[in-house]
Amino acid sequence: MTRGAAFLALAMLAGAATAQPAPTHYGLIGQMKAVPGKRAELAAILLAGTAKMPGCLGYLIAEDAKDLDALWITETWDSKASHDASLSLPAVRAAIAKGRPLIAGFGQSIETKPLGDAATAAR
Repeated sequence: MTRGAAFLALAMLAGAATAQPAPTHYGLIGQMKAVPGKRAELAAILLAGTAKMPGCLGYLIAEDAKDLDALWITETWDSKASHDASLSLPAVRAAIAKGRPLIAGFGQSIETKPLGDAATAAR
């Protein structure tokens, strides 16, 4: 292949890649503060009540390394509509009701636009 043909092929590939619409994923990262001494119990409720949610690409619950009462929740959804719809699922509503007495408050909350997952892209 000549150098000119190689550049043309790359240009065509780049054009094809940009012609496809980007996914409209939706994400949230938020901090939840548990009643002192209840973080593990709250995390267990959240993990059990959010196992099967249509459109959820990832739901990660993590303990804050410095604050013994805080959890960080990182959510990735195929769309904001799927996230909003999840709030009416019976399992999610039950988890909210069961966990509410263990929640002392909320910290930062940030909406994101996920671009991709490096671990999945490497496969």
